[in-house]
Amino acid sequence: MKSLFYSLNILIFMLMPLAPSAQARPVSYPGGWTAMTMNDVDSNALHIHYSPNARNSLGWRHEYLRDPKAHMDALQWNTLLKRWNQPGAQANFYIKSGAGIAYDDGETEAAAFTGVAADWETRRWFTSYENRFFYAGDIARFARHKARAGVAPYIGDYGDLHTWLMLQADYDAGERDDFSLTPMVRFFKGPSMLEAGINLDGGGMLNFIQRF
Repeated sequence: MKSLFYSLNILIFMLMPLAPSAQARPVSYPGGWTAMTMNDVDSNALHIHYSPNARNSLGWRHEYLRDPKAHMDALQWNTLLKRWNQPGAQANFYIKSGAGIAYDDGETEAAAFTGVAADWETRRWFTSYENRFFYAGDIARFARHKARAGVAPYIGDYGDLHTWLMLQADYDAGERDDFSLTPMVRFFKGPSMLEAGINLDGGGMLNFIQRF
């Protein structure tokens, strides 16, 4: 499974020059495709979705959950409920939900998840919060929360490489009941975005998003 995700990451990097405008959001422009790979101490995930309009996206998500050593395949729907455009700032509020199957060593369960995501940003400052409530019978169940705060050390022009320095806080309200902090850096240019960090417990995080 690890080799599969490494291969997918390499493939996505090779496709970086082929695409047109990117943001770290779960809905793209109308008619746009997005490929996302998210890798941290909890899971490895690949999510590919299509946006038929500016408020919705629908796609497939595969996820490997490290703690139960289980896999999930699901159909995921993201919807933008509200966007606030302000002078020099923007805020967004989303719901992200999915349903499918989880499987582990011959055991299969129906799986479902839902959660909200909200962000506010200017060209200098960034804040966000999201949660995720996951249920897959006896295989896995959890409630996770994630918040971020970030600052851009410089203000780039359109088409430049943009950089953000961020701190991410994670709280797992399930059986683990733990809290972690992850200093991280975000780079994005045009349709491509890369995030990398190491949490204070020594675990790594690597996320990549590509718009098409």
